[in-house]
Amino acid sequence: MATLQIRVDDTLKKEADILFSSLGLDTSTAVRIFLNAAIEHSGIPFSVKHMEIPASLQEAVYDSRYRKNLSEPFDNAEDAVDSMLED
Repeated sequence: MATLQIRVDDTLKKEADILFSSLGLDTSTAVRIFLNAAIEHSGIPFSVKHMEIPASLQEAVYDSRYRKNLSEPFDNAEDAVDSMLED
């Protein structure tokens, strides 16, 4: 029998252990179930897709990456919020 080792965040592991335990499983059994389901489906047994990002957010990301349409620094948070609410 083979051994599978993976690294995951401590919090993720603890939360997964709690979830699987509530289902009457240990984490190793849950991973085996996933692997068997993947083989049965000839792929990942659930939908994996990109999130649809609104055009306005895409534009904001582009602007921040390429330093376009950026406002000057503000003296305080209130001025920054007021600037964001303008339009």
